[in-house]
Amino acid sequence: MPAPRTKVLVAMSGGVDSSVAAALLLEQGHDVVGCFMRLGSPGETFDELEPYDSAGVACDPTKIRIGKQGCCSINDAADARLVAAKLGIPFYVCNFKKDFGRIIDYFVGEYNAGRTPNPCVRCNDWLKFGKLHDYAKQIDASFVATGHYARVDHADPDRPRLLRGLDHAKDQSYFLFGAPRTRLNEMLLPIGGYRKTRVREIAAALDLPVFDKPDSQEICFVPDNDYAGLVRRRAPDAVEPGRIVDTDGAVLGTHEGHQHFTIGQRRGLGVALGYPIYVVHRDPVTNTVTVGGRDDLASAGCTASETNWFVDPPAEWRDCTVKIRSNAPPVPGRVRALDDRRCDVRFATPQDAVAPGQAVVCYDDDVVLGGGWIDDVTDENPRDP
Repeated sequence: MPAPRTKVLVAMSGGVDSSVAAALLLEQGHDVVGCFMRLGSPGETFDELEPYDSAGVACDPTKIRIGKQGCCSINDAADARLVAAKLGIPFYVCNFKKDFGRIIDYFVGEYNAGRTPNPCVRCNDWLKFGKLHDYAKQIDASFVATGHYARVDHADPDRPRLLRGLDHAKDQSYFLFGAPRTRLNEMLLPIGGYRKTRVREIAAALDLPVFDKPDSQEICFVPDNDYAGLVRRRAPDAVEPGRIVDTDGAVLGTHEGHQHFTIGQRRGLGVALGYPIYVVHRDPVTNTVTVGGRDDLASAGCTASETNWFVDPPAEWRDCTVKIRSNAPPVPGRVRALDDRRCDVRFATPQDAVAPGQAVVCYDDDVVLGGGWIDDVTDENPRDP
């Protein structure tokens, strides 16, 4: 932990977590500066507030309390500004609209390529622990802090460690796997050692106006959760009707575009076979969606690229636990680095719905070893050398 009076730039989203993060750092004696990242999500206006109560219901526009909108809306900016004023800290708004366009382009491109993207991880990699660090240097801030439920162990400044949050039910270390290793000594995660209930208690005790604000659930630039609709608007020529087939290639029906589906999806397939079926593959080249039974979802492992390690990459198989989705519990497995940018992961027992495009993150107990972006699934475990 840095010494008191260290200048810290806090990414304030207008939610309770980042608000309490700023409050805790201020309490520890740091020189805290709040910053809201204005991303310019589709449909957002910067010149007009939309009043909501804490349940997200429209209310009297004369009320000060703004409430839930998303994670980067103009209402959230107003909430962040209110908290900063309450804490008595400087507050700035950074216009990252141009940079955020790269994330939306990535999202659309991945769906069109038949992959399942994770824009929240990319936002952390490219913006929160990328561009925001550049801004921190401009104001002579030594650290960037966020409200993520994860921890950074600075005990050994030469080998800082990224850890899971104390509240495993809220742990967000999965979303931070891509942060550059060199950034760990510039990162602070003040609420990682707290449970969510305690964070809300702290906010209420400090009379922060966001103490009861609901958590954001949706992707900020897809507030209606219509991913395919966004893809169609951004790349209208890419979303076309195609075939739904079984694992033997027999045609079962048609679809309006493979972008409407994700690996493991069961509902809304438009096909009924009298038993549960799931999306097991999407082929963007032939615009074909393949469905199958539960057993067809299982994979023994995966390979991943764009790896990022917080430890020395394991040249030989290393036992670990593995997460293949943000909301999935870590499962026993093992990992080895194939080269500087790729890794091979195997699960102790087959896992369902391993989706190319998602992140795979490896752990040693609570310590994040590293991870990568899933390219391919593996059907068989290799023999040990």
